[in-house]
Amino acid sequence: MSRIHVAAGVILNDSGEVLLALRPLHKHQGGLWEFPGGKVEAGESVQAALARELHEELNLTVEQSEPLLITEHDYGDKQVLLDVWVVRDFSGEPHGREGQTLRWVPISELATYKFPQANEVIVARLLSSAFN
Repeated sequence: MSRIHVAAGVILNDSGEVLLALRPLHKHQGGLWEFPGGKVEAGESVQAALARELHEELNLTVEQSEPLLITEHDYGDKQVLLDVWVVRDFSGEPHGREGQTLRWVPISELATYKFPQANEVIVARLLSSAFN
């Protein structure tokens, strides 16, 4: 089984809230909240993939990003490698260009949302860090 390399963004606004997207029901792990992003294409850097995906999905332009963590998860039917970056500096107003629901959430409330298992380490890091 091949592993899918995903660039994910922890997008923070000036109020310290993080942007979450609701996965469409027809997709893997549908109906759960996630940190926006998408697949890293062959020959593409993680930063380039993150910038491309956030523009395609949310109409955001990433001005600056920094690495947060890398985590792997095996769902049984799919393996993912999440390459997670913090995005504090961006332009544009986010909107779900693929019809997905978006929500700005205080970091302290992340534990009240249901995420795919692969995202749990990201949530734990945000709840236990200087972000909170």
